[in-house]
Amino acid sequence: MNEIVQNLIAYFNGVNKDLVAFFISMLPLLELRGGLIAASILDIPYIKALLICVAGNIIPIPFILLFITKIFDILKKTKLLKPMVEKMEKKALGKKDQIEKYEFLGLLLFVGIPLPGTGAWTGSLLAALLGIKLKKSIPAVLLGICLAAFIMSIVSYFIPMLIGIK
Repeated sequence: MNEIVQNLIAYFNGVNKDLVAFFISMLPLLELRGGLIAASILDIPYIKALLICVAGNIIPIPFILLFITKIFDILKKTKLLKPMVEKMEKKALGKKDQIEKYEFLGLLLFVGIPLPGTGAWTGSLLAALLGIKLKKSIPAVLLGICLAAFIMSIVSYFIPMLIGIK
């Protein structure tokens, strides 16, 4: 992930560093994890970085929860995109056992524990595909983002500060 973040920082060279961290936090796969790493590399002060990255990670979530199944249904009607959408659904649903068993807590932990293939994008996609009600999925995803922010704050800011890197 660090290499991807470094490449994106280099690509956006000259762009306001706050916008770079915000944009990275909005991207699937990187999300808040990548945003906080980028913010740390770009020397954005911690509180500012936290607010920017959390905001960037939250923005796509309502759109995913509300519209992704409708968008997928439309895309599956095309020969070209149907295999890609079905592959994405299959990959996301391959992780459904982790969420179905505990629903709210499962979704919260799935979003919050920064492991490959987890995060707010995938968690929201799974919640939408599994039909988890918004009154459960939105708080679970938001609390998961807070958990991820806590964990990634330690990794991106506090551990480097303790060992003298920053």
